[in-house]
Amino acid sequence: MSTPEIHAVTGAFGYSGCYIARHLLQAGKTVRTLTNSLSRTDEFRDRIETFPLSFDNPDRLMESLRGVDVLYNTYWVRFNHRNFKHRIAVENTLKLFEAAR
Repeated sequence: MSTPEIHAVTGAFGYSGCYIARHLLQAGKTVRTLTNSLSRTDEFRDRIETFPLSFDNPDRLMESLRGVDVLYNTYWVRFNHRNFKHRIAVENTLKLFEAAR
């Protein structure tokens, strides 16, 4: 018997990520999420593993992706905010991809 694939979805409690997570769960996949919204109410808490998006801690980020076979990245920023810039989102995405690699 083979080990089931683990699918990680960034932001599974958000708008785009919840649709991906729901589809994967309905297909019988093991799902994990990396999120900045650990306290957000959602429909998946008892069915998926939850980890913080630890961009400031590469080892922790890498550990949260250990064993993952497929990564769906929905992390992005639509426009610059006062305290959060598009450039930072790009840097964080590169950190995520490096941890996944």
